Amino acid sequence: MSQMRGAASAGSPGPVRRRGVPPALRAWAEALGAAVAGIVTMLVVAALGLWAAGAADLPGGAFPSVVAATVLVAAGGSVGLFGDIGGLARAGAALDVVPLSVTLAGALVTAVLFLRPLRHRAVAGTRELFARIARTAVCWLVLLLLLTFAARHRFRVLVGNDLADRLGAELGATPTVGFRADVPATLGVGLVWVLALLVLAFVVSRRAPLSPQLLRFQDSVRPPAFAMLLTLLVYVAIGLVIGIVELITKDRPADTFAALFLGLPNLTWMALGIGTGGAWVGHVDKAIGLPLPHVLDQILRTHGKQTLDLGSLSEHDGRAWILVPVAAVVLLVAAFTAAVRSPARRPAWRHAVEMAVALALTLLIVGLLTRISAHYGLSLIGVGDLGGDLGGEVTLEPQLLRLVGVGLVWGLVTGFLGSLPARRVRHPGEVGRE
Repeated sequence: MSQMRGAASAGSPGPVRRRGVPPALRAWAEALGAAVAGIVTMLVVAALGLWAAGAADLPGGAFPSVVAATVLVAAGGSVGLFGDIGGLARAGAALDVVPLSVTLAGALVTAVLFLRPLRHRAVAGTRELFARIARTAVCWLVLLLLLTFAARHRFRVLVGNDLADRLGAELGATPTVGFRADVPATLGVGLVWVLALLVLAFVVSRRAPLSPQLLRFQDSVRPPAFAMLLTLLVYVAIGLVIGIVELITKDRPADTFAALFLGLPNLTWMALGIGTGGAWVGHVDKAIGLPLPHVLDQILRTHGKQTLDLGSLSEHDGRAWILVPVAAVVLLVAAFTAAVRSPARRPAWRHAVEMAVALALTLLIVGLLTRISAHYGLSLIGVGDLGGDLGGEVTLEPQLLRLVGVGLVWGLVTGFLGSLPARRVRHPGEVGRE
């Protein structure tokens, strides 16, 4: 009898009802719990990273506002920078960089808790799935809206030039810099962000229920999607191990700690792209507080824009070539995992094509997420200029076509090779062998 009830629960398209709790209230509580847990996780990770980076010492109690702004940016929001120095001076500032450690932590927690109520279901109705996604998105947007009120601050800036500082104090033109959230952009892009996250959660998870109309797509989409998630997480895990070793053996542990809690995926996913033959182009004019590894800083801190790829990295550190075998091993394991999760007797060429498409899309997204564009400039009655001695700039742009191209090639090769040993492993749904 209990087995019959369990089977009915697994195959039923409707939600599981429990006595004493209205289904609608339970559904909203689950949505709110997933959204709150994700935002709280992001706040904690951002606070730890910013504290290590020295943001706790910002004047005027700006630390909570900076944490809120960092979470908004990590969740797809927009925070604008501005300068206010009166008519005697000009200021310009811009910052476009995603703290992917914060993003990844919040995304994983939100996705896991979002899918948890559905873990014992095999099939769910389309209306129910859309309703769950909509409720979670609404709760997420409300929390983002609350954060926009905290993500605003203004504080004084010392430009580091004695003449400019003295003149500013005497003339009442001491430069101040502030930031505030762009509410419409934050809510608009934040909605796209959370919807993409929840859809990807269904795409990646093998246990998440789908509507009957989508079941025919799960065998061709879910295995390579899970393989890409596995690849990205393995790279983050490798970077975490290296970071822990750096904390123990190297000087300046605070910088390493800040990089781990703010930009670990930024660096490790770039390592994936570079290891497969991709490239970024950038320039570091002056350091403006963004944590960059020493070797990247050496390459980019030169005259004009520089290409960041295997060749340029190996010129400064011959160990850079280890990125190639690391990429090969990780992608072969990912391809093998995808093939094992796919139906039996699927031809190797189809595994190769699916892996190629998945890896190309993944590297495209990695390139878009790892862009950096940051600058600050100041001109005070002719002392300095927006791009000169009183300013700084960091730019890093991906070569997207190159990333997509190497993704297709590596995906075809590793997808084909990884599927060959998978033929000897039992696949989902197999009950025996001929």
